[in-house]
Amino acid sequence: MFTFPIWITNLKNYETCTGANALEMAKIHEKVAKATGKSIGIAVNAIDLYRVAKEVSIPVFAQHVDPIDYGKGTGHILPQVVKKAGAIGTLLNHSERRLDVEVLKDSVACAQKANLMRIVCAENPAEIEELSKLEPDCVAFEPPELIGSTGASVATAKPQSIADSVAVSGGIPVLVGAGINSVEDVKVSLSLGAKGFLVATAITKAEDPEKALTEFVSAF
Repeated sequence: MFTFPIWITNLKNYETCTGANALEMAKIHEKVAKATGKSIGIAVNAIDLYRVAKEVSIPVFAQHVDPIDYGKGTGHILPQVVKKAGAIGTLLNHSERRLDVEVLKDSVACAQKANLMRIVCAENPAEIEELSKLEPDCVAFEPPELIGSTGASVATAKPQSIADSVAVSGGIPVLVGAGINSVEDVKVSLSLGAKGFLVATAITKAEDPEKALTEFVSAF
């Protein structure tokens, strides 16, 4: 699986990161991972997941799974199918797909049953502390007001909140997201105890994603 620190790019549903473009972006990540020896993964939408996971050797994540088991559940994302499609894990409770705490609890359990790595997203240190009790594999700290920012980052605007999140996570690795825009953001986050990054905009909207990714992981 992963060795820390880790980098995960969430492709979301940008037009430039879906369908054939999702595979192209995944291959860029694979190329950088092989060239640098760094731990790099990618999170893709449910439709693209099988194709991408089949074609690349880097870890592939689902962007979400539902708290269901085999049987009924038309239209839901079954964790076991995600696993069979080649994913090693899933994001849960992303700011764009927030879950009620009881639903999240069940989702974490169902993902664990399917042997998926679980990355639970949280908006602040207090939520990090609470959601860490669900014993996910990682927690991702993403202040919602900084997500997608190309200026301020959590490392520059709220560095203490990274340290606070690490302090209350109960030893569960903390990933940092929300406006990671520079190598310095990566260095600051790691110095404060972060174990990796969950990023979208800095790579998906970069003029040269390969160059940008290489520069970011050079700070590991």
